[in-house]
Amino acid sequence: MNRMRVFYLLAVLGFSISAVAQNPAKLAATPAQPPTMGAVIDREISIVEGEFVSAAEAMPDDKYNFTPASLNIPNSEYKTVRTFAEEVRHVASSNYELWGPITGDKSPLPADSPNDNGPSSLKTKAEIVKYLKDSFALGHKAAKTLTDKTAMETVPSPFGQGQVTKLFLATFTVGHAFDHYGQMVEYLRMNGIIPPASRGNQ
Repeated sequence: MNRMRVFYLLAVLGFSISAVAQNPAKLAATPAQPPTMGAVIDREISIVEGEFVSAAEAMPDDKYNFTPASLNIPNSEYKTVRTFAEEVRHVASSNYELWGPITGDKSPLPADSPNDNGPSSLKTKAEIVKYLKDSFALGHKAAKTLTDKTAMETVPSPFGQGQVTKLFLATFTVGHAFDHYGQMVEYLRMNGIIPPASRGNQ
């Protein structure tokens, strides 16, 4: 009797393994939950953060005040463009200004420099990069508060009069950072530096 029971169990086990081998989908775990609003936006923030922060870290300290004006390119006009440092400070300051209304947080430093170039008190690369990283940390905090419902809530517009949705602020800030990332890429390449995000497997 025991031999028959063992034989039966082995036969069932063998059949089950054979069936799974023929249909690997049966091994799949429970389907993953659909992504949340906050998770999708947080992923976007992570992408731009990775590219922007790595670009800011790639520029040497002594090139943080670089602008293309120093290259004297014929028929060009770079006299009023931001320095590399101002590009980074501007984006970090804007991150605080745009993500802050979602969480209620404010920048720890005033954006007191002309042309919206962020806190003029930040002078060194180390100070500026830290401020930048902290601003992206606020972005992740903001994303975690967003749901299908809260994303449609409105807050006073940081651009002036009127109201804007939290979703607009969350996503516009990502697009704004990518816009300035493109400018920083040019600054890096003008100094013989390939942006880390463009290096691939080199």
